[in-house]
Amino acid sequence: MTDGELIVDLRGRLIETPDDFWDAVSEPCGLPTWFGRNLDAWSDTINTRGISEVIDGHDILIVHVDQRGLFSGHRREAIVLADIFDGEQNRLVVHGPA
Repeated sequence: MTDGELIVDLRGRLIETPDDFWDAVSEPCGLPTWFGRNLDAWSDTINTRGISEVIDGHDILIVHVDQRGLFSGHRREAIVLADIFDGEQNRLVVHGPA
């Protein structure tokens, strides 16, 4: 049985690298210790499911980040990461400066 939305709010946390992103989402998303910490593993986790009981227990995953660090502009790593989110079952919301 799934339960609504899993909202992971990372606003206020500086995320400079993909490793910072993995560190930030690991606990709230219930990623297992053997999680691959790469884009393929993340895609499997949020799109295919079956890796995280926490994510699998919700219909929708929404991750909020600030538009700074990794997500400050046109960094290739951020673009590729953002493209993994399908916009329906899982969403990345990048918040601009207040």
